[in-house]
Amino acid sequence: MAGPFGAETTTDEVLEGVDLSGKRILVTGASAGLGVETSRALTAHGAKVVGAARDLAKARAATAHIPGMELIELDLASLASVRKAADGLNADGRPFDVIIANAGVMACPFGKTADGFETQFGTNHLGHFVFVNRIAALLKGRLVNLSSRGHRLSDVNLDDPNFETTSYTEFGAYGRSKTANILFAVEFDRRHKTRGVRATALHPGGIQTELGRHMTPEVRQALIDSIAANTPPGTPAFRYKTIPQGAATSVWAAVVAPADAVGAHYCEDCHVAEVVENESFGDGVRAYALDPDNAKALWAKSEEMVGETF
Repeated sequence: MAGPFGAETTTDEVLEGVDLSGKRILVTGASAGLGVETSRALTAHGAKVVGAARDLAKARAATAHIPGMELIELDLASLASVRKAADGLNADGRPFDVIIANAGVMACPFGKTADGFETQFGTNHLGHFVFVNRIAALLKGRLVNLSSRGHRLSDVNLDDPNFETTSYTEFGAYGRSKTANILFAVEFDRRHKTRGVRATALHPGGIQTELGRHMTPEVRQALIDSIAANTPPGTPAFRYKTIPQGAATSVWAAVVAPADAVGAHYCEDCHVAEVVENESFGDGVRAYALDPDNAKALWAKSEEMVGETF
């Protein structure tokens, strides 16, 4: 389902002619980059957007140009903060048509969340896992998880999710967390599609945003060189997207693409990606990231780690 869009399509192009009046959409990570642009574009087409961010002062400044936007505090690296935010939304009781799980961290030095989880797995996956599941009854339409082509760097490791016995690498941990984002969408979709709620995951593209704030120039260049070395012959050279181009797949998957087309799938460049078995860093999704049994196992392990059953 490639449609008329592609890698250089922007949010405004995706949403041209789309009326989102009456839609209520939750966007995490609404204090910079893709989260702000996603919120702006959706609001411009009539949606009411609730933004979640760890730093509310920063979020208020970053979204001051977006009319009528609500903000809530959410620190995904703290389950106490996650549960408080979810409790507040449940007490409010207003439903959401879409949840876009956009927030995340990338290539951090080894660290732990407030609850003792490895930072990237704990923030990118477990924080969203608890937050979304706690407010799942409010969701009436679609969950969109931002993953990454980085999922191709590593499958999840359910025997050692916190790197207690395996050697830590920044991108290995990032890959695990991004695979987890896809698998979470796969199992969430299976559990909720009978009530008309679907879930999908996506790669926004390479964009220069605050996500890469932990990367030194040397690490950033090494990543680009690695991508180039592992890209199939004939593939166009790596190019950064603009922020409006990077957020385009988010809004496409959220409100434009047919739910049945994207449900339990992984999207990139405003289309559903094909499953690929090669280990190169090109387009496509690895089979382990869409495997239903892998998704169920991750769900069970995540419940065990956070001490909640959903």
